[in-house]
Amino acid sequence: MTVMIYQQGEHEALWVQANRKELVERIGRAIREDGTVQPLQGLHLYRHSVPPEPVHSVTNPSVCVVAQGSKEFLLAESRYRYDPFHYLLVTVDLPTVGQILEASKERPYLGFRLDLVPTLVTSVMLDAGHASPRDRTDVKAIDVSPLDGNLLDATVRLVRLLDSPTEAPVLLPLITREIVYRLLMGEQGARLRHLATPEGYSSRIARAVERLRHNFDQPLRVEQLARELDMSVSAFHQHFKAVTALSPLQFQKRLRLQEARRLMLSEDLDAQGAAYCVGYQDASHFNREYKSLFGVPPMRDVQRLREEVLTYSDR
Repeated sequence: MTVMIYQQGEHEALWVQANRKELVERIGRAIREDGTVQPLQGLHLYRHSVPPEPVHSVTNPSVCVVAQGSKEFLLAESRYRYDPFHYLLVTVDLPTVGQILEASKERPYLGFRLDLVPTLVTSVMLDAGHASPRDRTDVKAIDVSPLDGNLLDATVRLVRLLDSPTEAPVLLPLITREIVYRLLMGEQGARLRHLATPEGYSSRIARAVERLRHNFDQPLRVEQLARELDMSVSAFHQHFKAVTALSPLQFQKRLRLQEARRLMLSEDLDAQGAAYCVGYQDASHFNREYKSLFGVPPMRDVQRLREEVLTYSDR
């Protein structure tokens, strides 16, 4: 019996090792130049041969897996590092800062992100016979957990579809459902169940996040938003921060500043124009908050980013 258990463990270790190797090879073959591609609906592949500058963005509900290298997400004061042995799960739109930690020309960073649709999570929950969480406690919307063999195997089979364009339309939804099922059965299952369930505070905070994302350029009326969610103002603040690690005002501010940065970079707006577009009425106030988040004043930051893009493209 002891020999059989040892052989089974050894076989599983070899299986996991082979899957990790295959994931590196397939992603490396699918994206040969540094950057990001979306070869299938909801599937994003990443490759970087040098660690780029930290990226400020809004991360959608998704599961992130690293095939090679390592990466870190910063949210408020917390850091979430993941690598080929760990996955990152995000269950609410969050304004995060992403930083690739390990990447080189010899061993480029390779990873992927799979978008998670709340209605799909709910459907898989019902099929699996998972009841809605009975408690109404808050569950934070981001964390890192070990990547087990079954979840890794499902991700490898998902990436294999890149070489099977005729099978992908049929198998992509099935394998995505399996990945959601593996997540529900894993260490972070409670996180998905809470945020895909209409009852409880977490799903109400998810609705508040969606509202803020769509109306970030409008004045923040916390009292009205709390009333629409059937919560007191103090409870809304408490539960919003428990789920997102930010206050509603901090959340809105990051959305505004990230969009202003995008407008200056991609649409060539000046600082004052970008500030007005995202809801700021006072340019000096905008400049102070921009510098507080990104470290330098707006136009200097944009100039630096453009120079980095030119330097990077010349390599």
